[in-house]
This record gives sequence, structure tokens and C-alpha cells, in this order.
Amino acid sequence: MPTDILMPALSPTMEEGKLAKWVVKEGDSVAPGDVIAEIETDKATMEVEAVDEGTIGKIHIAEGTEGVKVNTPIATLLGEGESAGDIAEKAAETPKESEKPGPDAAEEGTSQPQVSAKADAAPKAPEFKPAADPDLPDDVEMVETTVREALRDAMAEEMRRDPDVFVMGEEVAEYQGAYKVTQGLLQEFGGKRVIDTPITEHGFAGLGVGAAFAGLKPIVEFMTWNFSMQAIDQIINSAAKQLYMSGGQIKAPMVFRGPNGPAARVGAQHSQDYTAWYSHVPGLIVIAPYSAADAKGLLKAAIRNPNPVVFLENEILYGSTGPVPKMDDFVLPIGKARIAREGKDVTIVSFSMGMRYATQATEKLVEAGVDVELIDLRTIRPMDFDTVLESVKKTGRCVTVEEGWPQGSVGSEIAARLMEQGFDYLDAPVTRVTAKDVPLPYAANLEKLALPNVDEVIAAVNAVTYRS
Repeated sequence: MPTDILMPALSPTMEEGKLAKWVVKEGDSVAPGDVIAEIETDKATMEVEAVDEGTIGKIHIAEGTEGVKVNTPIATLLGEGESAGDIAEKAAETPKESEKPGPDAAEEGTSQPQVSAKADAAPKAPEFKPAADPDLPDDVEMVETTVREALRDAMAEEMRRDPDVFVMGEEVAEYQGAYKVTQGLLQEFGGKRVIDTPITEHGFAGLGVGAAFAGLKPIVEFMTWNFSMQAIDQIINSAAKQLYMSGGQIKAPMVFRGPNGPAARVGAQHSQDYTAWYSHVPGLIVIAPYSAADAKGLLKAAIRNPNPVVFLENEILYGSTGPVPKMDDFVLPIGKARIAREGKDVTIVSFSMGMRYATQATEKLVEAGVDVELIDLRTIRPMDFDTVLESVKKTGRCVTVEEGWPQGSVGSEIAARLMEQGFDYLDAPVTRVTAKDVPLPYAANLEKLALPNVDEVIAAVNAVTYRS
């Protein structure tokens, strides 16, 4: 029986298109893979290939015809021994429109070059819904605490709560931590739970991963996240992937933590921001806090989480202070952004050290009459994009701020998602403020030029609000 060649779909949502050109004519022989026509939509052009061997018996749709519905017969292919008379015979047997089966029914004698049948929709991925921050008691005491102390308190409280939690890393014990974040832990918990390691990140990160597989809850400190490149295979190929590759049988409840990003004149090899690097990896949770309260509440949550957590601190922020609730158990939800200031003119999104630039810029912009909404992401993976999107629906503008490089940055991800989900709400392009696209110089004057600054944030906001 002759086979109808149907109008293909360029995408699952395409309903019609233009038959732009026939490459064959009636009577031509074709083989599978031969180009027979070209079709167009307002978005793309595609070559139509034959899927069966035979002869073009009849062309039903002339080239140049627009509005051809998907699955409309555009030509008929004759098999061996068939003739044009068989086409008329098949047409006489074709049922009336009212007698045709539904669109999902299979049809014999049809040839679909691109999509022969609509595939079942893939099951929807489970959605992550972050919890809200806990409500603090009205009479809670707020204590001014450094970020360094907040991190130490979080680890100490969790080590008292759970005997399976332990700390390991270079100089975390006898020296009290390279940045004094683990100060006092050795004296309270002893050498079995606060462990000095040799200078071999790949080795002690692997020991930590193995301990997590066995049911312990290690906190692995890197003296700087730049050194994590020696251990990146353990973090990504072992810790992040084990739950998936074991079919859910083996978990890796552990935290990798330490200072991340540029410090001050430590050179290109010690000044990289790894936020976007690790946020690219399924299986990891990535947290980058700014305030002392967030550092404490999120580190406690990270230690309790059954998944591997990359906890990115910042050396320059260690000495900064902020109010921390004096509570028995202050834990913040992972994956929930914090709206640091509400506004209606422009949305600024940042995290970690970028929040310092963003906060200072916000103060100056508000003084100048710009009503800024400032969002601290806190968790980068999973990202609380819903909070960002709802803000942009209100402001119509978005500026992202971070110390990472521009290509493949966290800001790039936010911009892409806003294009996909919030394009109709944007009144200006999403603008990124990042480090310059160079290795960070050692010289102080060049280092300053290479990093983002408050003036650049203000200039970006002025640009998207058309004030410059």
C-alpha cells in the first residue's frame, strides 16, 4: 500500500509550518536519509528526510504553501510494484473525517519524517520547596558575634548534639585552625574528634568521604578552597555521585568547608571563587553565607543534612560582626534566600562577600532615591529562584553581584532563568557585576581593579533604571 509522508513537527509545540521547497519531484526514487523537502517556521528551518525506500508517487502540497498543519499528508511514497493507480485506490478507502480515530491512534500506511507519534511526557522532576526561616521568640537575646565565632559555635553545638560529628583538616587541632575557626574544639572534644591531617587534600578528603559512607558525619576543612582542587575528584566523583550510583543505598552526610574567594594580595592561585564551579554539580548542596547569623544557622543545617554540602566561607568576612540569636538550637533552612531589603525599583541579588558591595551600594542608591530590593541568596544550590522571580515581577530589573568570573557565573544562571521564566516582566537586560575576566593580580592596585566594587554596582543599577 502507498505510504503517506506527513508534515513533520520541528518541536513538540509546533502546530503548523511552511513547506518552503521540494528537493524531489514526482517519479524520483528515494532512499532512507535522502532529503526530499525543506520546511520552515518563524523560528527554524529543517530538511525533511525520507524514512523509507521508494518512488515519489504524488506531491500533495505545493512548495511555498504556508500554514500546513502537522501530520497533513504532503506526498505519497510508492513501494516496489506500486503505481499511481494505487494512490487513488487508497484515497477511496480513506474514512471520512467523522470516522477517523483520535489523534493518538496509530495509522497504517503513513511515513513521518520527523515525529511519527507524540511521545509520552517525561515524569516531572520533584520540586524543591524551601522552608521559611524560623520565627524568633519576641524576647530572644541578640548577641554581637563574629562570623568566625558563629562558625565555631555551630560546630561545637552539633558535636555536643551528635557523637558521629567530627572535624578534620590541616591545623584544625593543635594550632586551633589556620583562621582560628576551630579554636577550643580540641580542648573540648579531644584528638579523636578534632584531627590534624597532613598536607594532602586528596587524601584526607577521601578519608572523610569513606567515613561518611560508613555512617559518620565528617566536617572536612580546607585551609582554602583553592586547595580543594587537589580533592575535587573525591568531592564530585565520590561524595556527590554516590547516592545516585548506589541506587539510594549509600549516603555521604558530610560538610566540606573553608574560606573561598579572593582574600587580600595572596595571588591568582589562592584567590578563586568556587561558588559557580561546585553549584554546577548534581548531588552537592552549595551554601555561601554573608552574615554571622546565617553562617551559624546554615552550618548547623549543613551538618545535619544527609547529603554532601560545600560550605563556602570568606576570609575577609571572618572578623565581621553581626547579631546572632542566643537560642538553644538556631537552625536556618537550606535553599531559602533572605530579602535583606524590600523595594520596588530594582532587584539586586548577591551572596557571601558580594553582599558587602551590594549592601553598601544599596545604602547610597536609597539615599539617591532608588528603591532597591536586596536579596541574599545564601544557598546557591538548590537556589531559591522563586524569591528572585517574584521580586523581578515587581521591579522589572535585576543586577547580580559576585566575586567570581563572568563566564558561567551564578549571575549567568540567574540571567538565563529570568529569560526563560520572567522575560515578560523585564524592563531592562539583566546585568552582572563580577570580577574581571583575568587571573587575580598580586599587586594591590591591580587587584583592586580586577575585583567588583560599589561604584560598579551603582553604575549597573543606574543603567538598568535608565538613570545614567
